[in-house]
Amino acid sequence: MIKTSIEIAGVSFKNPVMTASGTFGSGMEYGEFVDLNKLGAIVTKGVANIPWEGNPTPRIAETYGGMLNAIGLQNPGIDVFIKRDIPFLKQYDTRIIVNVCGKSVSDYLEVVEKLSDTEIDMMEINISCPNVKEGAIAFGQKAETVFDITKRIKDKSKQPVIMKLSPNVCDITEMAKAAEAAGADALSMINTITGMKIDINKRAFALANKTGGLSGPAIKPVAVRMVYQCANAVKIPIIGMGGIANAEDAIEFMMAGATGVAVGAMNFVNPYLTEEVISGIERFMQNQKVNDINDLIGCAK
Repeated sequence: MIKTSIEIAGVSFKNPVMTASGTFGSGMEYGEFVDLNKLGAIVTKGVANIPWEGNPTPRIAETYGGMLNAIGLQNPGIDVFIKRDIPFLKQYDTRIIVNVCGKSVSDYLEVVEKLSDTEIDMMEINISCPNVKEGAIAFGQKAETVFDITKRIKDKSKQPVIMKLSPNVCDITEMAKAAEAAGADALSMINTITGMKIDINKRAFALANKTGGLSGPAIKPVAVRMVYQCANAVKIPIIGMGGIANAEDAIEFMMAGATGVAVGAMNFVNPYLTEEVISGIERFMQNQKVNDINDLIGCAK
């Protein structure tokens, strides 16, 4: 009997496979394709203190090996989320991780305080959001800012806190160390890489926002490298993501040092993918005679 369960910050998961925020909603859209009970966790789309309309269209563009998005974190706001989405998710035997976004520290704290009184398992804090008080520089691009927002959120949260790191920095290990020093329970990485696409026939930007976040298989080698670096720089668990398209990709992240993995952009290509990754990991373990999935974490030499 193989063991696929993992533990992150005292929370047990039946398997390491989760959904990446922003690619799975709260599971409602995917319920007809995937048995949500089989997933290790559902990580929800980002939720803010008030409804956000998001950016103007067009806000998605296909690229080689991936996609660009500039959705702008459109969401219904925390009050609607608590009333509608959490009751839906509580129907299933899976962990609930809520992604939190904001434009100021007070925005984040308002959401965190409201979520602290709900029956969710963990919070994932998206610090790639533009900090309006810092000239739209993302919270996750300065180590001191990462430390400050992590500490203030940890002071308010009743659930374990995962800090989602931005790859758009010079040294991601400095951000990881800052989050750990401030009390973060885990890290998730990576978020999207800033990119751009121009329609040469229209002589115009493919996205109304001009730039967007690149996700998909094209970013996987960068993501694996960053997970490996941070796994060797901090002691807290890491949830790895960035271009996972099959079980082999997920296993690669775990061998680089990730405890859990999240499937993102490729859900749009194959809505059955999360279940396929779970069964593929199990087959790999059986074929390789690996009895405990935890033996794969950071095993690459």
